[in-house]
Amino acid sequence: MLLEQNAPVANRSAMGSTNKLKLGIFGCNLNSGKNATLVPERWSGSWDDNVRLAQMADDYGLEFFLPLGRWRGWGGATHYQESSFETLTWAAALLALTKRITIFGTVHTPIFHPVVAAKQMVTADHAGHGRFGLNLVVGNKDEEFGMFGVSLLEHDERYAHGQEWLDIVRRLWTEPENFDFNGKYFQLTDVLSKPKPYGGTQPLLLNAGLSEIGQDFGVRNCDAFFTAVRASEFDAQSGIVTPDVAGVAKIVDSLRARAAAVGRTMGVYTNVNVICRPTQKEAIEYYRYVLDEHADWEAVDAQLQQQGIARDLHSPTYLAHRQRAIRQFPFIGDPDTVAGLFQTLSDVGFDGIGMTIVNYLDELPYLRAEIIPRLEKAGLRAPKGSERES
Repeated sequence: MLLEQNAPVANRSAMGSTNKLKLGIFGCNLNSGKNATLVPERWSGSWDDNVRLAQMADDYGLEFFLPLGRWRGWGGATHYQESSFETLTWAAALLALTKRITIFGTVHTPIFHPVVAAKQMVTADHAGHGRFGLNLVVGNKDEEFGMFGVSLLEHDERYAHGQEWLDIVRRLWTEPENFDFNGKYFQLTDVLSKPKPYGGTQPLLLNAGLSEIGQDFGVRNCDAFFTAVRASEFDAQSGIVTPDVAGVAKIVDSLRARAAAVGRTMGVYTNVNVICRPTQKEAIEYYRYVLDEHADWEAVDAQLQQQGIARDLHSPTYLAHRQRAIRQFPFIGDPDTVAGLFQTLSDVGFDGIGMTIVNYLDELPYLRAEIIPRLEKAGLRAPKGSERES
């Protein structure tokens, strides 16, 4: 059932779900998704496939769709992530074609004017009857910002700019009368925007800043925080990944404590790369096929160079960087192994996990049939039909 006009804000934050561990799809608005691979079955990123996937995920009871904001890709043989859908218009269209799932748009604050963005997001929110969410990004790659004639601000200043941007958007979403805004970065006169977000509430806000100031920004402003998981051990032979449980728990606990100190609660989310097959042997063989034997190493090298890591194929350190970049954080294994890894991240304290998959449409039905029932048995998710508002 669609969110009612008077749906409480808490229902937005919970994405309409009472599941302890929420599941979503991450990065499907891009060609190849999040896997830099040459394999022919890699994700197309086409509009029709995005629609089919959104409706499939909606029908399966997944809670969210989270896109990456990308304006240019990484090259390589596959032109990795060069073809991408702008996420606000993508979200609006998909929200109109789904019934339950929360769909985020990803906004880079330096290149979206807040008055225009506020109305775009309200449009998406009404298209989905209150299911739009905002993933707020205050910085990005220098090369991408150059496309817009915008210089990337110094790190800490990005958050000051982002705060003004968000203050304007929230006033546009809530204030009934015209207002002026006179800040350091924005000087606006006689500002007004109608309609307001659907049902008198506001979209769920997500942020993924890693620095101290970035985490402060997220804790102060957002409903949920997105953070990466690191592995304490990854055995490429067996495919067994061991999450750095202590390190991750420290980050999650710190975020929740910082939010509590300012009287707020915050959801914490992460993303994983899922390769699940009936046996561990099949899973690790497919992992090697996709992300070793048929990796798009040129695209991986481009990402590392953007981070300031010089390409040196004779350096063991560089080759280790390559391996970490290509595999992301992998959940590789048979259904019991993969479900157990989901359980581990839930036990650490994560509220939700966004999944990247080599081909979302081909593989999501298998995950629905094999992984989700195991999560239901573990008490992390309710059986389909009972987990959402009805």
